[in-house]
Formats: sequence, C-alpha cells, structure tokens
Amino acid sequence: MLQPCIETIEFSDGYRAAVRWWRPPEPRGAILYFHGIQSHGGWYEASGARLAEMGFTVLMPDRRGSGLNRDQRGHSPSLDRTLDDAKECLSAVTTASGHPAAHLVGISWGGKLCVALAIESPERIASMSLVGPGLFPKVDVSATEKIRIALSIVNDRERSYDIPLNDAELFTANPERIRYVNDDKLKLEQVTAGFLLISRRLDRYTPRLITSAYRGPVHLLLAGRDRIIHNDRTSGWLRDLPSPDRQITMYPEGHHTLEFEPDPSAYIEDLVNWIDQRAAQPAGNA
Repeated sequence: MLQPCIETIEFSDGYRAAVRWWRPPEPRGAILYFHGIQSHGGWYEASGARLAEMGFTVLMPDRRGSGLNRDQRGHSPSLDRTLDDAKECLSAVTTASGHPAAHLVGISWGGKLCVALAIESPERIASMSLVGPGLFPKVDVSATEKIRIALSIVNDRERSYDIPLNDAELFTANPERIRYVNDDKLKLEQVTAGFLLISRRLDRYTPRLITSAYRGPVHLLLAGRDRIIHNDRTSGWLRDLPSPDRQITMYPEGHHTLEFEPDPSAYIEDLVNWIDQRAAQPAGNA
C-alpha cells in the first residue's frame, strides 16, 4: 500500500492543519477526500492509496480540530470558516495536480462538505462520491441535550458535548476494526456547541443541491446494515438530483464504515473505478 506524506496546510486565518498527501508523478486528476465527524484520514488510507495507485493526486485533510489536529479540538469558529477550509484544500489539490477541477469523496459527515462545495463552486467539482453520507442521519442528540446546546450557542459556543456515535459497533461489526476504533486515540469524541451549529447549517445545503448549478456525476455508496444514516431518504434525494450521471451502489451486508469490512476490496474497487471512468470523460457540469 502506498503510504501518504503527512504534512500541514496553513489556512488563511493562520490555523495549521495536518493533511495526508499522495502525489503520483504524472497525475490523471485530483481527489479531495473528507472524513466523518468522529474519524480522521487514518481510517481511510487504504482507499486513498488505491486512488493514488490509479494515478490521482489525493489530498485527505484532517478537519480542523480533528484527528492529528490538537488545536481547537472539536471546534470551528463559523460555517464560513469551515467552508473556507474546504475551499482552500480544493485549491491546494487542484494546483498540485495541475487539473482545474477535483473529484470529491465524502465519508459520512464529510458528505455534507462535498454537497456544500458542489453548490458553492460547481465548476471546480469533477464528480462526487458520497459514502454513507450524513445528510439524513438516524442518530441524534437527545431533546434535553438539544436544549443545553441551544443555551451554549448563546452563552458559550466552545462548550463541548459528546458525539452521539461513541459506540464502535455503530461503524462496523468487524471485531478487529471495533478494537481499532476503541483504541484510537485520534478519534473525536466531543464537539463544541459552535460546531454542532455549523453542522445544522450545513444541512440546509442538502435540498439546495437539487436546484443548484451542479450537474456533475454523483455516486452514492450505501451499507445495507447502516445504523447511522437513513438509506431510503438518502437514495430518494439522489433520485431527485438533476445530474444526468447518478449511481447508487448498495452493499446489503455492509455496515456504515465500508472500509472496515472484513474484506473491503470490492467497495474500494467500486469507489476507485467509478472515479477512474469519469476522469476519462470530458468535464462538464453545466
């Protein structure tokens, strides 16, 4: 497996974020790869490496306050700042690859960022691959916790709350990977009230994609035994999109984090081959 180079990107507000890079010598395209709310890039290095083996420049950032990034743990100052971070990563990977548009991969919560970028910068997005995207979640905080969060948004946006996913078996049934998640010192277990507000505001982008200027390819990869997202609602949303190139790939026995299946090779090849085929086609989102 090709190992990534772990480096830092300095965002325009001075925050230095850890990122994973794969840079093949003659890139066929650019991939910007977003992880989920609790995870980090280390969970997805196998698929990142496989994309690089196919000739793509891959940038896999650990989100501000997540993974290898210890500063502002679980927090982001605002929705604008979160989107700016994503856009600056988009610029970095397109510049590094020499390609003007990037293929987006979004895992779980990272799917929200993909949708927002496609709306904000449709001409810079070559395709989207959304893997169990957190657009229609089953899991949420309790009503009592929502009241506490609402009060914190007014009085203390940096107060932290547990992510309601602190059970490794929500992600996978693979015992080896359950142990990995339980032992992972980099996973994020809490986020701030301010971050939760940003997450809610990102939800507003989901219906907007239907009427947006983005017309590029969209691939939805779903786990049949997903306990975190609503597959039916997510599939219905995809069918309503105006993009002429839409595909749903279902893994009936799979769990939320498909990369953690006992043998994830079929999933990884489906992800990679779909992007590879679109990279060979002329670009055009309009």
